[in-house]
Amino acid sequence: MSFLESIPGSAYLLYSIVIAMVLIYLPFLVVGYGRLQVGYDTAAPRKMLDKLPPFAQRATWAHQNSFEAFSIFSIAALMAFVTGQDSTLAIGAAIAHVVARLFYSVFYILNIPPLRSLMFGIGSLTSFVLFGLSLISVTPL
Repeated sequence: MSFLESIPGSAYLLYSIVIAMVLIYLPFLVVGYGRLQVGYDTAAPRKMLDKLPPFAQRATWAHQNSFEAFSIFSIAALMAFVTGQDSTLAIGAAIAHVVARLFYSVFYILNIPPLRSLMFGIGSLTSFVLFGLSLISVTPL
């Protein structure tokens, strides 16, 4: 039995929340690099956004959007965990969310809008899938 096979299905939901939280800060590393290029102003860090190189501005926007996506996904994944969703679809949705959000930030920073939008759509869909699975499991038919 491999390591991945030994992990209970529902644990993937919790791990995906932790990984998604870490991914919020991945674009911020790029922002930090951009800040080093223009000189960091500790007195007005938000004011320097206009001075950042375009890639660092896009990284800032990816970082901000990651907070928004995380707030929805984390609730969806927690609902799925609480309602005992450990199906292949639920686990696949959680993993797909993490992968889509990783590539969302990459495509945003690299300025590839069509692929960025595709990753945004996939990430959003995965949250809706987890919400749907959770609601179906607790709603009597």
